[in-house]
Amino acid sequence: MDIEELLKLLKEELLKVLGESYGDFKTETKEDIEAFLTLSKVKLERWTNLLASGALTVDDYEWLLVSQKDLLVLNALYQAGVSKLRLGHLKNKIIKTIVNTVITVVI
Repeated sequence: MDIEELLKLLKEELLKVLGESYGDFKTETKEDIEAFLTLSKVKLERWTNLLASGALTVDDYEWLLVSQKDLLVLNALYQAGVSKLRLGHLKNKIIKTIVNTVITVVI
């Protein structure tokens, strides 16, 4: 598995998710997503390899991603006045998208 290709695919999928609701902030949210993926790259690679080898279950993988949720800072949307509640829901949707994308690629 090529982590760079996976990160590229994740970025595309996450931008689609954000574009559905927040298309007006595409440039800003792209920067936020790229920052999150950069900060999480090493962990994502390790956890994805463990998932692929069967050392982690899908639930374990998702739990580990949830632990990274605080690294997912959506500054552009926060500054635009999106409520913390909506940002929390969006973060959950982003994590689900990551899990579903990785499952599709790896398993």
